[in-house]
Amino acid sequence: MSLYGMMRTGVSGMNAQANRLSTVADNIANSSTTGYKRASTEFSSLVLPSTSGSYNSGGVTTTVVNSISKQGALQYTTSVTDLAIDGSGFFVVTDPGGTTYLTRAGSFVPDKDGYLVNTAGYRLQGWDLEWGPRPAELNESLLQPLRINDASQYAAASTSGVFTANLPSESAVVPAANLPSANAGATTAFTAKSSLVAYDGLGSKVILDVYFTKTAAGSWEVAVFDQSQAAAGGFPYASGPLATTTLDFGGTGQLTAGSAKDITVNIPGGGPLTINLSGMSQVDSPYSVGKAILDGNAPSKIERIEIDNDGTVYGVLSSGAMKPLFSIPMANVASPDKLTVVSGNVFSQSADSGSITYGWPTEGKNGKIVAGALEGANVDIAEELTAMIESQRNYTANSKVFQTGADLMDVLVNLKR
Repeated sequence: MSLYGMMRTGVSGMNAQANRLSTVADNIANSSTTGYKRASTEFSSLVLPSTSGSYNSGGVTTTVVNSISKQGALQYTTSVTDLAIDGSGFFVVTDPGGTTYLTRAGSFVPDKDGYLVNTAGYRLQGWDLEWGPRPAELNESLLQPLRINDASQYAAASTSGVFTANLPSESAVVPAANLPSANAGATTAFTAKSSLVAYDGLGSKVILDVYFTKTAAGSWEVAVFDQSQAAAGGFPYASGPLATTTLDFGGTGQLTAGSAKDITVNIPGGGPLTINLSGMSQVDSPYSVGKAILDGNAPSKIERIEIDNDGTVYGVLSSGAMKPLFSIPMANVASPDKLTVVSGNVFSQSADSGSITYGWPTEGKNGKIVAGALEGANVDIAEELTAMIESQRNYTANSKVFQTGADLMDVLVNLKR
């Protein structure tokens, strides 16, 4: 047995307990830090070769492990840009230099330029929906910092709508020469008319005149005109109908299986607008409109932000319309606990963590995004205080080992005196 080895073992034990106390101190200090992941110290023995008559004491080494994969409790807030992940995955952020990191700390707020940044100044990355639908295959090069521009005016062309109404079954049949689709002028006849407000690609209003005309028993013509082309408020229009179709009703007053169920109108200055007519009916009752809804909106500013659990960021416009702006992606690695911890409550890829893969919330093994919530630290204060007391006692015991070895060393040195 070596007294020096005994003292070295005591020092090894004190160093190990000091490391454990350091992680305990970090955990307690960050117990209120959003998205903080608990650090723990794992001990491993060091064994030196010994003989049957002589034992060589070894020591202990420590490895710090971060419980990154363990989720903290969700704490709800009043800010819609506070984001938490319910499940596995990470937000993708960049520092001012453009370096990519992963984080679970979702306390994002717009900075002076409109970029969404967290408390450490990292910018949230995402996919701009102005580029088109979010891609199925995603990589880092396709992402950019999310920026909310409150000053921009957003317009949306009408692309879809729903129209339901009852057409009176006892209406008179109109001759083919006098149908609205013939655009014959004063001789034109129709059974019912409604006007719908649509929007072109610049957000300008386009008023559509929709005519319903009985052509035979159970058969109706639908003709749609651009009201701006009307002569003196009616027929003839300067140009023919934008679209026509025929509705066929059965004996119960509902559309037959072979009847048209919608009509597609090419909006002047816009694109195709498909209006769903599947809810139309024909019974012995006056013409009455049940639902008339078209999407699209005039130029409007963003009033507030809403974020869905699939990562889609919507701008709620002053017109009340919701415009999809961005999609927030989610990153993952094979071994999250092996990520490298970086200041600012972010993580970077390491050799042991595996490569970073990118996807979308709620897809695959990725969790969902919870807006208006933050993930708390996964630290249990009671557990940390217990660990602190254990480490304090163990440190003291190891110091006694060292002190005993030092005393014996003094005895050995003083033998020659």
